[in-house]
Amino acid sequence: MTDPWLDSRILLFFDLCDRNMDGRIDEREMKQVISLISPINKLAIKNKEAEEYAALIMEALDLQHRGYIQASEFEALCKAILPKGSSTISYKKNHGQQQEPISKAEILFRSYWRRAWIIGLWLMICFALFTWKFIQYSHRAAFQVMGYCLSTAKGAAETLKFNMALILLPVCRNTITWLRNNPGLNSVIPFNDNINFHKVIAGGIVIGVILHGGTHLACDFPRISGSDRSVFRQTIAANFGYQQPSYFQILSTTEVASGIAMVVLMMIAFPLATKWPRRQSPSLPRSVRKVTGYNTFWYSHHLFVPVYALLIVHSMFLFLTDNLVEKTTWMYIAIPVLLYAGERIIRAIRSGFSEVEILKVSLYPGKVLSLKLQKPKGFRHKSGMYIFIQCPQISPFEWHPFSLTCGPEDDYLSVHIKTLGDWSCQLYSLFEEAILTGLKQYPKIYIDGPYGASSQDHIKYDIVVMVGLGIGITPFISILKDIATRLKKSSSNQAACGEGSLEKIPLKAYLYWVTREQSSFNWFTDVMKEIADTNQKQAVVEVFNFLTSVYQEGDARSALITIIQSLYQAKYGIDIVSRTPVRTQFGRPNWFNIFSKLARRHRGARIGVFYCGPMTLARELEKLCTKFSTKTNTIFVFHKENY
Repeated sequence: MTDPWLDSRILLFFDLCDRNMDGRIDEREMKQVISLISPINKLAIKNKEAEEYAALIMEALDLQHRGYIQASEFEALCKAILPKGSSTISYKKNHGQQQEPISKAEILFRSYWRRAWIIGLWLMICFALFTWKFIQYSHRAAFQVMGYCLSTAKGAAETLKFNMALILLPVCRNTITWLRNNPGLNSVIPFNDNINFHKVIAGGIVIGVILHGGTHLACDFPRISGSDRSVFRQTIAANFGYQQPSYFQILSTTEVASGIAMVVLMMIAFPLATKWPRRQSPSLPRSVRKVTGYNTFWYSHHLFVPVYALLIVHSMFLFLTDNLVEKTTWMYIAIPVLLYAGERIIRAIRSGFSEVEILKVSLYPGKVLSLKLQKPKGFRHKSGMYIFIQCPQISPFEWHPFSLTCGPEDDYLSVHIKTLGDWSCQLYSLFEEAILTGLKQYPKIYIDGPYGASSQDHIKYDIVVMVGLGIGITPFISILKDIATRLKKSSSNQAACGEGSLEKIPLKAYLYWVTREQSSFNWFTDVMKEIADTNQKQAVVEVFNFLTSVYQEGDARSALITIIQSLYQAKYGIDIVSRTPVRTQFGRPNWFNIFSKLARRHRGARIGVFYCGPMTLARELEKLCTKFSTKTNTIFVFHKENY
C-alpha cells in the first residue's frame, strides 16, 4: 500500500472482508478472513487464535459494542498502523561536520591486507622455489636431452613439495585455535580464512601437477626415448643402466608409476571437494548426484593418506639423481605430516573419552534436532566456537562441525542440527525413532573440540552486527547468551559494589535473523525472551526477525496480519509470529537501508559484521561493507563463518 492509492486499497480490502456486502464487518467475518490469509502467507494460525485475533480487532474498533465495525473505523486503524509510502531511507552523502570519507583503495587495503600479505608471501616462495630449480637444472647434463621441459618440470616439482607440506597446516584445527588466542598473531594472520587458504593451496597443487606431470609425459619422456644415442650416452645413460628406454619402459618405472597413481587419486578427490558435488547441487545430473554429497567428499578426501605414501616413494626413486641430499621431499613434509598426524591422534584419544551424556533431546519443526549434552570436565569454550560430533551408530569415522548454542558460563553444551545432508538426516531419524518408541537410551554421541571460528572476533569491536540465515543463526546464539550473562553480572556488581564493568561486551550488538519458516522461531524462544528481559535494564542488544514467507509490509495480502501483530504486541508485549517480545518484520531485509541507518547512528565507529549463511548474501553484504566504508566515515569490517 502506497500513499496515492492508500484510501482506495483500504476500502478494497474492507470490501473483501465484508463477505455479505452489507457495509459492516462482524467478528465472524473477520475470523474467516484471518483464516483465509494465514495460509497465503504460510503462517500457522489455529482456529482458537483466529478467534482471539478477530476479538482483538473488534475490541480495538467496536468501542460502542455494536457487534460490527464500519469502513471509516477500519480505515482509521489501517492508516494508524500500516506503513505509509515507501519505507526506503535515502542515503545522504553529507552528514554534517564529519571526517572525510576514506578512499576505496584504503578500505580495500584495511580489509584485505592480512590476506594479501599471506598470499603474496606464498606466491613469492613458490616463485623463488620454481626459479631456483629451473636455473639449477638448466645447467645439468640432462638439459642437453630434455631442454627447458626438464627445468619447468623440476621447478614445478619443487613448488609441489612445498605446497604438499603447506596444505596440511590450515586444517590443523587445534593448532589454529591455540594460535588465534595470541592477540599479536591474530592481528596479522587471518586465521578465519584457513579453509579458503587450504583451497588456494590446492589450486596451486593442481597447477604444479599439470606443469610437472604434463611436461614430463608430453615432452621429457619422448625426448629421452627419442634422443640421439651419442648424446644420451654422454649425458644420462648411467641413470638408465646405459640402455636407452622406450616411452612405455619409462612409464613402468617406480617413479613414474607412483606419480601417475598420485595424479589418479587426486583426480578423484579434488573434483569431489568442490562446491557442487559436495553439496549435491541440483544443477548436476541425477546420476552424478547419487554418488556425490558430503559423505563422498569426506571419504574421498582421505585418499590423501595413500597420496602422501606414494609421494615418499615417488621422491626416493628419482632416475636423474642418486644423491640423497637432493631427495628433499621428506624434509618438506615431515613436520606438517607429524603435526597433522598428532592432531588426528589427539582427536582419536580425546574423543575416546568424550562420550557425553545426553541430557535432553528436542525435535523442532523444519527437521531441527536440538541436543543438550553434559559438559565434560575441564571443557572450556568461548562464545562463537564450534565442536565436532560423531555418532558411531552412523559411522565411526565421520566427524561433523556444529556451532555451540550454549554460553561459556552454562553448565551444559548444546547444539542445534538441521537436516541438510545424509548424515544429519540419519542422526535426526535415530533420535526421532528413540523418542517415538520410548527408548530409554539415546544413540551414543562423541564430541571433539572446541575449535575457534570467526565469530570469536566479535570481542574486537564495540559495535557488532550479526546476520544469520535460517540455521545460520546458531553461531550467534552463544554470543547473545554470553552478552546476557555478562550484563547480569555487571548489574549484580553495580548493585553490590556501586560499580561495574562491561569489559569485553559490545556497546551495541545487532542481530538480524532471516528465515522463510515461521516454525524456525521456536528453536530459540527462551534465548530471545532472556535477551528481551536483559534489554529492559540495559539496551545493548537489538534483535530483528525477518520472515520471508509473508508478503512485505504494505502489501494488501499481509495488511491484516500487520494490524493484528501491532494490536497484540501493544496489548500483551508478544509477537504473534515468533511468540517472543521480538517483533517480526515481513519480507526480505533492505540491507542498503539497514547499513545506511547503522552508518548514521554510529558515525566514526568501526563495526564488525558477522555472517553465517549462503554465499549469495555474503557477497552482497561484503560489497555493502566496502561501499559504506568508502562513502561514510563509519568502517564496516566483514567476517564470514567457514568450517
